[in-house]
Amino acid sequence: MATKSQQPKHRDALSSLNAAVAALNLAKELSSVTPAKAVFGTVSVILTMIRVSFLLDCVERLQDEMDLGYDDQRRRLR
Repeated sequence: MATKSQQPKHRDALSSLNAAVAALNLAKELSSVTPAKAVFGTVSVILTMIRVSFLLDCVERLQDEMDLGYDDQRRRLR
């Protein structure tokens, strides 16, 4: 049940990360200052890595929950 209540939070966090990466990429394209472009690009890469890590963590949690459910079903059969 806790997973259902956390899903909107996860979606909000992913949406925020996606928006931030998109904004940084746009800022990088529009900027004419070379050091600023480097900073925008670097921060964009860091946020993308955070997003991927966050997604991997979500997948691992789902797999753990599915494994727990499978174990519970096997115990009932015995």
